[in-house]
Amino acid sequence: MNALNKAAESPDLWDNTENAQSVMRDRQELESQIATVTGLQTSLSDHIELIEMGEEEGDPDIVAEAETALAALQKQAARLQIETLLSGEADSNDCYVEVHSGAGGTESQDWALMLLRMYQRWAERRKFKVEMMEYHSGEEAGIKSATLLIKGHNAYGWLKTESGVHRLVRISPFDSQARRHTSFSSVWVYPVIDDSIDIEISESDVRIDTYRASGAGGQHVNTTDSAVRITHIATGIVVQCQNDRSQHKNKATAWQMLRARLYENELQKREEAAMSEAATKSEIGWGHQIRSYVLQPYQLVKDLRTGIENTAPNDVLDGDLDAFMEGALALRVGKESN
Repeated sequence: MNALNKAAESPDLWDNTENAQSVMRDRQELESQIATVTGLQTSLSDHIELIEMGEEEGDPDIVAEAETALAALQKQAARLQIETLLSGEADSNDCYVEVHSGAGGTESQDWALMLLRMYQRWAERRKFKVEMMEYHSGEEAGIKSATLLIKGHNAYGWLKTESGVHRLVRISPFDSQARRHTSFSSVWVYPVIDDSIDIEISESDVRIDTYRASGAGGQHVNTTDSAVRITHIATGIVVQCQNDRSQHKNKATAWQMLRARLYENELQKREEAAMSEAATKSEIGWGHQIRSYVLQPYQLVKDLRTGIENTAPNDVLDGDLDAFMEGALALRVGKESN
């Protein structure tokens, strides 16, 4: 912290604007972390004093109230401890979240839309900003695919373990005979990268297609071929953007997304103990899922990597994902340290 303070107070700091902004961001982040820890220490001391006072005065209500506050404080401290594990190269970055429906038509497309909303609501709970980068509607309901840009501190670090196939079991609302159906959709998470990270891509390495934008409820719809799809030929990576009415702006954003995907590929290669996401993405179906969501005949969400369960799937689908993310992150960090 002392080194950052010296750098921030240097008279030459703003000679290099990019470096200055980076130093100020780092300083602000550290100050925020220090303030959080100091606040926890103060709250801990205050509530311990309250318990002692309540015991001296023989007031069980004061003791119970302070003990409840301490339990909440313990949960907050445990969550902050998990957050200290977010020290990967790009963990603090914003990120893209892609959702793709699997085989199964309307069933899978509706499930993909449910997942998309789940991540939007999770981000809203954390006060993160969310932008829709591309959105391909299903034929009857749901989506074929969509990409979110989620902006917030440690967005990638929290979401990176969500990459994989997600399985839904329910009584289908689209089946007139009310039969139980199993649907699959895949999620792919990769970090936003800045210009300081050099990823060279030649136009000869890619195929660029344009198409007419489409969206939910009239969003992002126009009458020109403004949407852009870029395919990286060597890796098969595909990115799409229809966020703007300008084809030129969408193309520029798609290039940024492709650079981010290629960078994330490289990160995954270096994280040898990380989940094999390439294998996970190879097939959206049985044997590759990371989490199962059962709505009927019973209610259960189970992470197949960590064994963590939640018997309130509606809460999970409303964005209550932290326990799953914390468990997967702890498991991943544990493997990397072995």
